[in-house]
Amino acid sequence: MPELSLQHIDQISRDIRRQEITFSHLLEDLIDHVCCDVENEMQSGLNFAEAYNRVKKKMGLRRLKEIQEETLYAVDTKYRFMKNTMKISGVAGTVLFGFAALFKIQHWPGAGQMMTLGAMVLAFVFLPSALSVLWKETHNRKRLFLFISAFFAGMLLILGTLFKIQHWPMAGSILCLAAVSGILFFIPALALSRLSDQENKAKRPVYILGAAGIVLFFAGMLFKIQHWPLATLFIITGIILLCFLAFPMFTWLTWKEESYITPIFIFLVIGFLLIIVPGAMLTLSLQHSYQEFYYPNNDQQKSLYDYLFRNNSSLISRYKDSLNYPKMEQLHSKTSGILTILSNIQKKMVQESEGQPGKPAVSASQISQTETGQEILYMELSKPFDPRPAKAFLMPHSSARKELNFSIAEYESYLASIIPAEDLLKYKKMIDTETFLPDGNPDKGGMSLMAALHSLEIMKNGLLTVESCVLNTIARH
Repeated sequence: MPELSLQHIDQISRDIRRQEITFSHLLEDLIDHVCCDVENEMQSGLNFAEAYNRVKKKMGLRRLKEIQEETLYAVDTKYRFMKNTMKISGVAGTVLFGFAALFKIQHWPGAGQMMTLGAMVLAFVFLPSALSVLWKETHNRKRLFLFISAFFAGMLLILGTLFKIQHWPMAGSILCLAAVSGILFFIPALALSRLSDQENKAKRPVYILGAAGIVLFFAGMLFKIQHWPLATLFIITGIILLCFLAFPMFTWLTWKEESYITPIFIFLVIGFLLIIVPGAMLTLSLQHSYQEFYYPNNDQQKSLYDYLFRNNSSLISRYKDSLNYPKMEQLHSKTSGILTILSNIQKKMVQESEGQPGKPAVSASQISQTETGQEILYMELSKPFDPRPAKAFLMPHSSARKELNFSIAEYESYLASIIPAEDLLKYKKMIDTETFLPDGNPDKGGMSLMAALHSLEIMKNGLLTVESCVLNTIARH
């Protein structure tokens, strides 16, 4: 019977240890078992390399790990408990999340409670037990950082998603932390772990491209959710790297090395589609929403503004020879002053967005002048998701917001002097800045340029509506 040399036994030992077999007695038994299998294969005339490859194919990629897991499950009570906890909590949390999504779509009661319970089970039961099981199975200190970063990124992602769906405070902050921990720690650690694999040197370019594509894709998803600029560029670049470079290269290399399709490859394809397709659909859906709803809505607001402006001007003109004309003209003058402030804020916001950070554009071609005032060409905005203008001009601490608040307060004082108090209470909400503009709470996330411009357009129409009501009140007396 052929016998293995010490060099061959050392190679088998190194390969089995690389499989992270940490149970000492099992490690020795597996090395002896594999060596015996290789010697049996060599009896048919095969050399060591051919016999060893046949044994590895016969065992499969994960068989040694499965043997260790089965052994630990049989002899280690704590491992058995954590393994069962991981399986039960993983299934329970996923089922709760799935039913919560169904209930949320159908607007049935109980969706929020199920989603919260599912998220808590996944974040605080499944992930800790999975971390414990992985450490017990590997005891690999080199991969400890990978496990911990995966734990924190996964927990923050689950909680951030829950907070975002439930509209709870700090959702944006938690999602940002999840993205940072995933992009800066987990994905690089995973890539380094794969790059250190000596048996798959040919796949190293694939791992690098794949890691870069995933980082860009998830960064783009975060930017899209938070309405930050460059989101679409990141998503498109990530999809190109993944779909047209990394995935085809991985498929080609796998096809060359393996004679049959493994379950791992099938799950990789399914997981790849589950990540890429929803991301692309989200981007298209948001863009579709802007084209089909946001832009026409802004156009409707502008049409309403033109109607109210002309109607109020016409009403004042009809009473030009009456005793009420001076009071109506004074009201119109004060209203026009606030409209000018709102238009100036809109203009500065567009210039801020169209320019570079810290260097607003001198002029903006997206703004034109009409008989009733300036008109914003929303379809021509190059950065509709830009959050910088709202932060610079609409937050309570900004000088533009303070000027606007002061002007509105003066306007309300003037109205109080010419109309009854009960009428003023009815009109107050229609011109109050807190009704339309950010309150400065950072946990509510940023406001995009389009949303900010839209809010100011609504505020303009509210102001003209109040003017119209007060003008008719003055005309009747």
